[in-house]
Amino acid sequence: MPADVAIHDQPLPYIERLAQRRSTDIDLVVIHCTELPDLATARRYGEQVLYASGTGNSGHYYIDYDGTIYRYVTDERVAHHTRGYNERAIGIELANRGRWPDWLDSRHQLMDEPYTEAQIERLLALLQQLRTVHAGLRWVAGHEDLDRDYVAASDDAALRVRRKRDPGPLFPWARLDSSGLLRLQPGARP
Repeated sequence: MPADVAIHDQPLPYIERLAQRRSTDIDLVVIHCTELPDLATARRYGEQVLYASGTGNSGHYYIDYDGTIYRYVTDERVAHHTRGYNERAIGIELANRGRWPDWLDSRHQLMDEPYTEAQIERLLALLQQLRTVHAGLRWVAGHEDLDRDYVAASDDAALRVRRKRDPGPLFPWARLDSSGLLRLQPGARP
């Protein structure tokens, strides 16, 4: 990465257990928000081992409120961040409370915390750099675009809520037009 895109490497303890892939396998970036109170909590969630392989759920890059970028998983490893898309995608998480702490409560589905200008500027710089590193990188999507499942609400099992809503309604998609990436539309799977 060039000097203008400072990346702080903080590999997850199980990174060597994640499947490897080639740069040519990567054609998609999935934008997420952490839906947690801070990046330290997101790190703890990422370190949790959830699978028999000794790995857990995590994105590749995390962008804090001040724009600082952390890399938990290198691009040549498959991180677990979006069901059905992990092998081809780089996951980028933006620090944001989202629906935390009531993710699936039907009364708390608004995602009203705006993203900071520093986060969006650093995201755009990171996307530009990733396009130079991965020649086949062509698509961008929100987690909400690709995981459209509904689940029972935690406050009333008779109600259904979206499982994933990130990055949410306040994410400035129009700002990503300059990235040169095309938005992968819901339900599409090129």
